[in-house]
Amino acid sequence: MKNRFDLIIFDWDGTLIDSIDWIARCLQHAANDTRHPTPDYQSAKDVIGLSIEKAIAALFPEANEDEIHGLVERYEKAYFSKKISREDLFAGVYDMLNALKQNGYQLAVATGKTREGLDEALSATGTVDLFSITRCADETQSKPHPKMLEEIMTVLDVSPERVLMVGDSTHDLQMALNAGIASVGVASGSHDIDQLLHYKPLHCLSNPAELRWHFINE
Repeated sequence: MKNRFDLIIFDWDGTLIDSIDWIARCLQHAANDTRHPTPDYQSAKDVIGLSIEKAIAALFPEANEDEIHGLVERYEKAYFSKKISREDLFAGVYDMLNALKQNGYQLAVATGKTREGLDEALSATGTVDLFSITRCADETQSKPHPKMLEEIMTVLDVSPERVLMVGDSTHDLQMALNAGIASVGVASGSHDIDQLLHYKPLHCLSNPAELRWHFINE
């Protein structure tokens, strides 16, 4: 893949940071706290990557607007009760991002997180300066709509054939297909390799840090 891409866009949760278990548990906690049926663990994982409102609506299809709002509030209270640090990034990810940037690649984030959540995570992990641009679900369309990728490409003036999306969920790879860009799946988060392969990624990696060796001669 060397020399094929100028811009690499990463999902955040489950792709760069080991947070899927915590998010799934917080979704289950929100259900318990509001006396809704508790989703099973895989069902909670399956909606990660969507905006939190869409994720809650998918998990609790019978919930009305007020109930969804209450579930979101309970989820966010639980989620933000845990402080993260650079140690929460997957092993090798911070060095990989630095190496990619130093080798001339532009880096970006496209995430289902809120802007508040992503800004806190970037600050806590010391990764703010590694990314040229970031987009969150609460400031554009939720995955798998391609709008957040399209906005990133427009701002950075990079054509789709020079862009790669890296993600751990089917929502990430479907978004890439919808935007007409290539993708790489990482089986470190929501979905396994067999599920990701249905969305025609160039590669499926076990660990996100493996991406480094596809781009940098060392």
